[in-house]
Amino acid sequence: MKIQCNGKDTIIDEGVSIEKLLLELALNPDTVVVECNERIILREDYGSHILVEGDELELIRFVGGG
Repeated sequence: MKIQCNGKDTIIDEGVSIEKLLLELALNPDTVVVECNERIILREDYGSHILVEGDELELIRFVGGG
């Protein structure tokens, strides 16, 4: 199925959670804020929030540095 991730069309399997998508993208869930359809998803809901056709995601990563 097709979703948008950071403005790009992305094909994923049906039944994929935000948590699984982040793992597939090699992103640490502890360092990413996820917005789905203009709504911030709580980190504790990443595993239970199942993505559906047409969802629009914005993944915002935090990077520390010195």
